[in-house]
Amino acid sequence: MATVDAPPLKPTSVDVSVVVVNYNTAHLLHEMRDALNRSQGSLTLQTIIIDNASRDDSVQMLRRDFSDAELIFNSLNVGFGRANNQALPLVTGRYVLLLNTDAFVSPDTLTKTVAYMDAHPDAGILGVRLIGRDGVLQPSCRYFPTPLNVFLHRSGLRRFFPRVRMVDDMAWDHASVRECDWVPGCYYLVRRELIAEVGLFDPRYFLYYEEVDHCRTAKSRGWRVVYFSDAEVVHLGGESAKSDGELTAGGRQLSALQVESELLYFRKQHGLGGLIGGVFLQSIAFATSGLKRSLRRGSVRPGGAWPQFSLLWRSLLNTSAGRRPTR
Repeated sequence: MATVDAPPLKPTSVDVSVVVVNYNTAHLLHEMRDALNRSQGSLTLQTIIIDNASRDDSVQMLRRDFSDAELIFNSLNVGFGRANNQALPLVTGRYVLLLNTDAFVSPDTLTKTVAYMDAHPDAGILGVRLIGRDGVLQPSCRYFPTPLNVFLHRSGLRRFFPRVRMVDDMAWDHASVRECDWVPGCYYLVRRELIAEVGLFDPRYFLYYEEVDHCRTAKSRGWRVVYFSDAEVVHLGGESAKSDGELTAGGRQLSALQVESELLYFRKQHGLGGLIGGVFLQSIAFATSGLKRSLRRGSVRPGGAWPQFSLLWRSLLNTSAGRRPTR
């Protein structure tokens, strides 16, 4: 099982160190920064921006318009988790805020969330209410993925197991502050003491599952993960991914990175038995969904299920059964 070393941190000199990883989202940088500045209030901020080898005009824009930030330019895309980790030797904040370039904070979001953390020293990680530009609520407070709930979701059988907690359960009151399993990384406020104790992200995850794994580690050490309903962030979602090609229809196709991270996570958190059980359950889910589509079309051809089935088993082989990443 991979471990994450707790990094040495600089002495504290500001309230919040804001860490932003940018990948081909130059069109969002000014909006993200302006919203953050409006939310600053009396707090002191440090801004660290890591550019992950963007191919648009991000580098030129950052050098020209973000001279007040500490900038790191990667010659290669090292992934989301590893890029965030690069900021740790620079942070001087009492808190570290991981903020996506497509996440726009409301004017009172930063001050409210820091005030909550100040008043609740057992809260190690905090997320907020996420909405789209259309005001529609997004999954903001999630349960840990397991081989079973992932299978039920992908197979469409979740309605037959109402007591199983699904990863994205939207059927509860999102207007109340509550403890949860994990919060999305687009607005991810972390207490400095937690990072000093357990570090930040496991570098094996190139993309996806890094915050899931980090929240699980934090909770295992006694820290609370909190969904804070009294603050909002407008989150677009998928902006960096779009720069590498449009998402597949309806988002139904799983990306290779998502599958790989899922395998790494299940092996780390559920052991070899949990991983193998999950792979077989997902294989059944893909076969079931493919069969349903084939029957609707009046054909017995496997259709869209085969690529996902094949990707799953190739990833299992390439990661040595979830023991190592491929990039």
